Amino acid sequence: MADFNSDFWHWYIAIATVLSILACVWLIRWMTAGFQKKDEVETTGHVWDGDLTELNNPLPRWWLGLFYVTLAFGGFYLLLYPGLGHFSGFLNWTSKGQYEAEVARVEAEVGPLFERYQQTAILDLINDEQALKIGERLYLNYCATCHGSDARGARGFPNLRDADWQWGGDPDSIKATLLYGRNAVMPAWEAALGGEAGINEMTQYLLRLSNRATIDELADKGEAKYQMFCVACHGINGKGNTALGAPNLTDDVWLYGGSISKISESLIKGRNGQMPAFGEFLGEAKVHLLTAYIYDISQGAE
Repeated sequence: MADFNSDFWHWYIAIATVLSILACVWLIRWMTAGFQKKDEVETTGHVWDGDLTELNNPLPRWWLGLFYVTLAFGGFYLLLYPGLGHFSGFLNWTSKGQYEAEVARVEAEVGPLFERYQQTAILDLINDEQALKIGERLYLNYCATCHGSDARGARGFPNLRDADWQWGGDPDSIKATLLYGRNAVMPAWEAALGGEAGINEMTQYLLRLSNRATIDELADKGEAKYQMFCVACHGINGKGNTALGAPNLTDDVWLYGGSISKISESLIKGRNGQMPAFGEFLGEAKVHLLTAYIYDISQGAE
């Protein structure tokens, strides 16, 4: 990667760009030099149907002028804006600078509104229609890619409209999740459980916990392994622990799929899902509104 940051590439790009523009000027001059008056135009030597002659007419002056104007514009542009390697142009314009200026302008306009809402408790915001509409727009911009436009999630991305929360569904827990992110730490258990046989036993026990049909002999053996390896995180009864992000295993909500093959896959490979932190990116005021929206839609759990 260091090779692409060397001065060689700066000069390579700058020289190639300048030479290309000069070469275009020379080419146009060369192609249009020596044309005779209109009534003395030479032919190209191509004749069809006996007397249909191809003439070597010059380009119209206005059309030729457009070529020169385009080249002049290109040279002027490169003096003002980046385009010649490390040279940033006399205006010192950068896409980053323009982005930051636009963000600053928007923040100056809407910042006071977000700050006002930040002083309002989340439980009060869910009764404010305007606040929820703003929260919905924030959700669609920043969360819908993973959790879906309807917030019902997908495999590996939790449904935000149900009452099942891996890290807690109260306003403070949701806000903490948005501000700081979450990292799942479900390890791979294949070796510890004794290979394929142990995985099958544990899978059957997990099915029993969620009140599904099981092979009792295998589930009994799986229960003993559960009490040895899983109880510390998921609890004696499999109800989970929101402080650790350990999901409830007794319901029928499965983040990565609840079929036998998917449960086995989770045990064999582990799960390391990640929820990114939005605190630094969005700021606490916007996260506060987003929390209110997510908490509100979760209260209408179906």
